[in-house]
Amino acid sequence: MLAPTGRDGPLTIEILARADMAAVLARDVDDLYDLAMAGAAALIVAEEALVPAAWGRVAELVELQEPWSDLPVVVLTGAGGTIQGRRPTVASLAPLGNATLLERPVQIMTLVSAVGAAIRARRRQYATRGHLEALAASVRSRDQFLATLAHELRSPLSAISMASELLERDGIDPGRARVILQRQSAKLSRLVEDLLDVARVTSGKIALERRRVDLRDVVARAVEGIDHAAARAGVRLAVELPPSPVVLEGDPVRLDQILANLAGNAVKYTPAGGAITVRVGADGGRAHVRVRDTGIGIAPEMLERIFEPFAQADHALQRAQGGLGLGLALVRGLAALHGGTVRAESAGPGRGAEFVLELPAGLSGAEPDRGAEPAPPAMPRRRVLVVEDSDDNRETVVMLIETLGHGTAAAADGPSGVRAALETRPDAAVIDIGLPGFDGYEVARRIRSALGASVLLVALTGYGRPEDKQRAYEAGFDVHLTKPADAATLGRVLAATPRA
Repeated sequence: MLAPTGRDGPLTIEILARADMAAVLARDVDDLYDLAMAGAAALIVAEEALVPAAWGRVAELVELQEPWSDLPVVVLTGAGGTIQGRRPTVASLAPLGNATLLERPVQIMTLVSAVGAAIRARRRQYATRGHLEALAASVRSRDQFLATLAHELRSPLSAISMASELLERDGIDPGRARVILQRQSAKLSRLVEDLLDVARVTSGKIALERRRVDLRDVVARAVEGIDHAAARAGVRLAVELPPSPVVLEGDPVRLDQILANLAGNAVKYTPAGGAITVRVGADGGRAHVRVRDTGIGIAPEMLERIFEPFAQADHALQRAQGGLGLGLALVRGLAALHGGTVRAESAGPGRGAEFVLELPAGLSGAEPDRGAEPAPPAMPRRRVLVVEDSDDNRETVVMLIETLGHGTAAAADGPSGVRAALETRPDAAVIDIGLPGFDGYEVARRIRSALGASVLLVALTGYGRPEDKQRAYEAGFDVHLTKPADAATLGRVLAATPRA
């Protein structure tokens, strides 16, 4: 493209055409602007066309480019390299962006070579455009997710902070504050576990503990867990179970996670007065669970997207309900690990939705594994050493263990933890992994070496990956608990016998 340059314009077009490069002659700089905005490989501008007003138009054109674009501008200067009678400086050329100066008279080979290089550079820009746009979209998605994550973390943290402060005030029912603390702590724990589980599923690091289960039992337990939430929301919840067992091989914990997410989502997006039906069935070697609600429904374009991690982050209607949009991504990933599928069906916004989970059954006549419920463990009084560098965490664990009837000692780093173990010879030690001095793995190795199998070693840590657990067992721990651990779990662990 060329701004008007007298006879140079048609001659330049003819020269470029011989080199298989098509050019269009612009009538004026405004025409050049319009043609360039419609798409151009490069601009060729004669210096006599670059009057002050033209500089502004070309500069505006350069400024309005997409982030991936760096439009080449070839300027045909006057004799001696002048533009409008003046020699340009680096600063004066800055508004033109990616500018190349060709001093007249220009040799044909020089012109063809410069324009060809500009076109090749432009083609490379277009080739990388998709990648750069995808990268920009990824950055926007990341930023939106981080903003959503910050919101979801601040909400329970705010409630915990205020409830803790209320416990210090007179005239406040401490029971209500404690319920808030427990509920919001559980919410934070679920949020962190969902984040970790999504990472584990996508990286293939979740191992299922399969056994024969009756899908009716799994559904009944999952629905029981959200029954109170449905009642509080004013939503009717019905469960339809077949008379015969629906036996399949699966991990009962992960199946419960799938069904609790599906039923919980239905409660979340069904207004008061609505209804949810959970129906279990089997046919053709496939078991299925249908969770139908009369809620807000799903737009057609979202039926697949809602299963993508963080899809909720940019969906305004769902964002009003809170959450990170991880639950359905987990559902699909865990269903796939079981050899199953999940899909969403909806007639559109405001018309409810149905989620259909299908799993391989094919165990006709088989009975589910029904192990006997273990008797509650005896709770002998024990001497327990707590090794934890966080003052608040250490104090909280010590108080919790003491409420269970055990005696305690405490240490704040690896070396002092080992010394305390050798001096007090505890029955059990609850040890953090990330410790100053040396880590909890080394603490466990040294205690185990000195005291043998007489001490129960419990890792209580924020490191909860399968490889973290394996490393803990290799270091000599009997039990690995991922923070936060509740009182009931800690009580059962401390009542156990150390491995021989």
